[in-house]
Amino acid sequence: MQDPVSSLRDAAVDHLAAGRPSQAIAAYEALLRVTPGEPDDWFNLAYLQRLQRDFEAALVSYDRARLLGAVGPEEIYLNRAVILAEDLRRPDEAMTELERALAIAPRFLPALVNLGNLHEQRGERAAAHRRYEEALTVEPGHALALSRLANLRHIDSTADPLIHRLRHALSVPGRRPAEQADLAYALGKGLDDAGAYDEAFAVYGTANQAARYSYGRTPLSYDREAHARLIDALISQSRQPAPAAVDEAPSPAVFICGMFRSGSTLLEQILGSHPGATPGGEIDLLPELAQRHFLPRLSQPDRPLPAELAELMRREYRNGVALRFPGAALLTDKRPDNFLFVGLIKQLFPSAKILHTRRAALDNCLSVFFLHLGPSMPYALDLEDIAHWYGQYRRLMAHWQSLYGEDIHDVDYDALVTDPRPQIEAALAHAGLGWNDSCLDFHASRSTVATPSNWQVRQPLYQRSSGRWRNYERHLGALRTALGEFVGE
Repeated sequence: MQDPVSSLRDAAVDHLAAGRPSQAIAAYEALLRVTPGEPDDWFNLAYLQRLQRDFEAALVSYDRARLLGAVGPEEIYLNRAVILAEDLRRPDEAMTELERALAIAPRFLPALVNLGNLHEQRGERAAAHRRYEEALTVEPGHALALSRLANLRHIDSTADPLIHRLRHALSVPGRRPAEQADLAYALGKGLDDAGAYDEAFAVYGTANQAARYSYGRTPLSYDREAHARLIDALISQSRQPAPAAVDEAPSPAVFICGMFRSGSTLLEQILGSHPGATPGGEIDLLPELAQRHFLPRLSQPDRPLPAELAELMRREYRNGVALRFPGAALLTDKRPDNFLFVGLIKQLFPSAKILHTRRAALDNCLSVFFLHLGPSMPYALDLEDIAHWYGQYRRLMAHWQSLYGEDIHDVDYDALVTDPRPQIEAALAHAGLGWNDSCLDFHASRSTVATPSNWQVRQPLYQRSSGRWRNYERHLGALRTALGEFVGE
């Protein structure tokens, strides 16, 4: 007969393996009430708590595992650092955890690479470079560390030694697709810097093909018909009556959205330089709430959003931003793909203001193709798929404009970089802020920027990205055709 402790542990492990986090947490908590001294149980509980977005509890549980003598304490410091940096927006504390990991294991690669990334996000080029090179002394061909070096500076010539290092690393046999993708995107960036546009375009094609196979046995694919149906359902649902219990409190954030690579990070960096604003970056709260509570309802888009569900989502969003940004001034939630959820935003927070970033279609689509996005964005791997996504985005934004036009303000990227002050003044006014000269010195900000545009927004405004598509014109025939009416905009 199995003893009670073993039964509890087996139940916890079974729930964990089966992907039932709530039941697994309950089982581990019951187990730890009986035998509180097992570090592996605390470690597993911490993992599950993070999965369930109970971040503070996860930090405590990881620390309990470490204090009880868990094997590999550097892994615990790393996990705590990831929660602090990504989930709780406390990068200084995250750096401390990573330094503690390296004090135990100076050659611990994940800590070196993550420290480099945090230094990048803070605009600390020399420190980031040092950490990435340290990682490369541990593993000379480390794909991510080597690829990140290309982000730290402009590459003037194809004879640059970093180009040679990237080419050599890509030629190593047996590379996993994820490593090939990291290296090829970096090489493409270097070749683009150096003006070798035809070769850069070919290398970016290789990068996107490798990325397609980077996330498991099944290659990523974009279902155009399914996405069009989603847009149809979002439009249909937005025509239903608003929830009866309207939240009269001010919106907890100004929402910045649009296509990826349309200037949203630049706009947030500018607004975040205002003393009355707090830049939130790409807050994952709204997409997570939508995934859990809203999108499943779209199988019946003619059903209004129930008042009690709307209240639950409001409360969870408010509590989530309060946890990450306690006492924040006016907060910007800059998640580009929140354009999908403008209708939901306005149902939850009727007073919400939307800043919609726009950019010339060819430049925007090409820039998406050149960026290493994740598995949730398979459309980014093919120019014609990007054009389809772009068309659906424009269709949905036209609908939101028809419903909420006064609360949506367009910010044109090309106008912003050409004549910034009028564009900035208008965006500030829409957000409820007056002019402040610091907004023109946004590039001097010490704020943390955790997006691929990190280094671009740490420079004064420049116009070289406007009309960038002309460097690749000979390769864009299919994209032009697919974009149709949007090409000239």
